[in-house]
Amino acid sequence: MSEKKLALIATKGTLDWAYPPFILASTAAALGYNVTVFFTFYGLQLLRKDLNLKVSPLGNPGMPMPMGMDKWFPVLGTAIPGMETMMTGMMKQKIKKKGVASVQELRDLCIEAEVKMIGCQMTIDLFDMKSEDFIDEIELGGASTFFEFAGDADVQLLI
Repeated sequence: MSEKKLALIATKGTLDWAYPPFILASTAAALGYNVTVFFTFYGLQLLRKDLNLKVSPLGNPGMPMPMGMDKWFPVLGTAIPGMETMMTGMMKQKIKKKGVASVQELRDLCIEAEVKMIGCQMTIDLFDMKSEDFIDEIELGGASTFFEFAGDADVQLLI
């Protein structure tokens, strides 16, 4: 029986959206899957050496709000200056209180488990990013680099 493969595409770069690709990748690797994650557009933020991720409550109606705010606080209120900082702080506090691994820890676990992480070169060029701002353990490439792996993966997910 051949090795199972998981191909993920990570397109979002906020604190709350950092968890799904790293949790799925590390879990699949622990289960014996060969895993490759393609980080493109805003998902590329998850590969920066300096992880300064935030939560954006604006436009995220599924986000559980503290104190039942989702029931009485208008969605427009999430655009008030300082809300992003407040919500990011609250999310980080909840993650720590519940004993959930940090994004950094999950990313390190993926590196240790030999999850292949591809940073999208086109996105780096498009947004005038510098390759030295990203962790050393990644490969830079384009969609064709990812498709070499994803074309025969057992599971393909877009996150």
